[in-house]
Amino acid sequence: MLEKPFDLPIAFHLAATFLLAGTGALEGVRKRYDVVGITVLALFTGLGGALARDAILGSGLSPVLKDERYLAAVLAGAIAGTFFGRRLHRLRLLILLADAAALGIYGVVGTQKGLVASVPVLTAILLGVVNAVGGGVLRDVLAREEPLIFKPGQFYALAALFGCVVFAALAHGLHLHANVAAVTAIAVAFGARLLSLRLRWTTAVLENGDIGP
Repeated sequence: MLEKPFDLPIAFHLAATFLLAGTGALEGVRKRYDVVGITVLALFTGLGGALARDAILGSGLSPVLKDERYLAAVLAGAIAGTFFGRRLHRLRLLILLADAAALGIYGVVGTQKGLVASVPVLTAILLGVVNAVGGGVLRDVLAREEPLIFKPGQFYALAALFGCVVFAALAHGLHLHANVAAVTAIAVAFGARLLSLRLRWTTAVLENGDIGP
């Protein structure tokens, strides 16, 4: 357990929620959904990971449902994705940077909440990964797509995992100041995600012969 509870400023939470909700809205636009479908995708993408994390922790009503600013961030992301979706391809690099940052932030936040709740370290790391990628999984399922984390490809869940492990090791194992541990872990997840795209690092397909006769 962390000696002193750590949390990122609310602006980081809201920015990550906005960005992830925007990706849900973009998927809805691509699928040619109506405003209801787009909003639902934005909602589950923006808040899905946090809701899954809090459900696993059994912490009652999730904080993201108690603070109306989270829902406002989701609606803003849905609006941005809906009305500017056809132009956002011109900002592909910016979107990739924002998505990688949100991945690291949510991974650290989820891991921190697990450590503060005194769950085992491995469980806290799992919570961090769930927090980081849960929204994307729900988005893909609702949009009837195979979830990205199930496909061989660039590091996504692995990038989040790297950041969560680094945060747990620094904050819990080495008792480094939580803020320093968080910034370092976010940078690791951010860097791993971008390097996987830049250097075309990919996960491999497990062939039938690799698991037995």
